[in-house]
Amino acid sequence: MRALIQRVKKASVTIDGKVFSEINQGLLILLGIEAGDTHEDINWLVGKIARLRIFPDENEAMNLSVQDVKGNCLVVSQFTLHASTKKGNRPSFIKAARPEIAIPLYDNFILQLENEIEKKVATGSFGAMMDVALLNDGPVTIWIDSKNKE
Repeated sequence: MRALIQRVKKASVTIDGKVFSEINQGLLILLGIEAGDTHEDINWLVGKIARLRIFPDENEAMNLSVQDVKGNCLVVSQFTLHASTKKGNRPSFIKAARPEIAIPLYDNFILQLENEIEKKVATGSFGAMMDVALLNDGPVTIWIDSKNKE
């Protein structure tokens, strides 16, 4: 399971010209689910994201988590995070989980994140064409992969 996390001042998802969800200060989490991902990947990744100290404290040092600042989270499914560009110029997405596997894991990730941060999590719509807008804060962008634990 891979996550591209962006600290944002605000972010939104628009589908068919209508705002589907939006947040203010917090994290935009682009989530890629791989065929071999399990609930253990969710547990590790949710814990890491919720406690990741990337928000500034009173001295402008990155010492606070999204929980500490009572920030929001917006989770958007993004199978392209599992793109393989090893051969040729057209990415292969063979490692990305099929919807019948990915959707339950995506839903479970959201539920666990809500429990961890004790707040409703905004989402995109799985499989939909979405316009994702953000105002990156910093910018701070972090890549986390549950298989490599980094």
